[in-house]
Amino acid sequence: MLPQYERLVDPDVVGDTGTGSGLRKSTFRIRFGKLAVATVMLPVAGFLFCVIWSLLYNFEQANATHCLVYNFLPSLSAAIGNYQPQRFVWQFSVLFHAPFRYAIAFLYKNHHLTLLSRKHRKEWAYLACILNIIELSSLVGLSLWTSSNNYEIHKFCFSAFVICSIVYMHLVVLINRLTRADEMLTLAERKSLRFKRRLLVVNVASILFAVYFFVRHNSHCEPGIYSLFALSEYVFVYSNIGFHMTAYWDFIKANVYFHWRTGIHFSSV
Repeated sequence: MLPQYERLVDPDVVGDTGTGSGLRKSTFRIRFGKLAVATVMLPVAGFLFCVIWSLLYNFEQANATHCLVYNFLPSLSAAIGNYQPQRFVWQFSVLFHAPFRYAIAFLYKNHHLTLLSRKHRKEWAYLACILNIIELSSLVGLSLWTSSNNYEIHKFCFSAFVICSIVYMHLVVLINRLTRADEMLTLAERKSLRFKRRLLVVNVASILFAVYFFVRHNSHCEPGIYSLFALSEYVFVYSNIGFHMTAYWDFIKANVYFHWRTGIHFSSV
């Protein structure tokens, strides 16, 4: 079931209410799925570039630790924030995709409100939206304030990102489990829920492994253990991105309209 999408209501823009032609004066229209893929590819490609570039040109510095043991992968913070051009590429990727992510957060709020019946707590839809916004804002924060130039802010933003993203993912899966029966779903909706559940498990497992390897590294300073911590961070980041990418199936029939006066709007027509 699709949510009630927002429509343009400016009388100078809307010329035919109730139909897609009312949006004809928008700057341009694009399928939600195409924009979702393009948006997700920014942090996916940006992060991959940062890791590869760090390995090729900053291997020794990026893999250095306080106990001077050998490691083969840089941590998330070292890869995206300690060197150029990695820092610029990552910040560009995050900042450029953030506006669309904020818009999707509110689209999901409306979507979840339509799913939650009177016997369920509609406050969960607002809580999920708040968590989503805090998660994205924390991602922006940890990208702008890197561990090398402001460690305390970076650490706070990273902690907020991890906590809010995990709670948000759990809440979204719970909302769908309480409100949707598999036999009532379309093929795209089934695929979305299936990937949400799997990516949630991978995401939680990766952060548990990251904590384990981080503690073990600080306790024993074994070669390669900090790199396993870094690898766990990578899995956490990509499983988080994958979870948000399931919006592609949730809103597969939607269009996105960009208008120079009224901004971003969604429509099912």
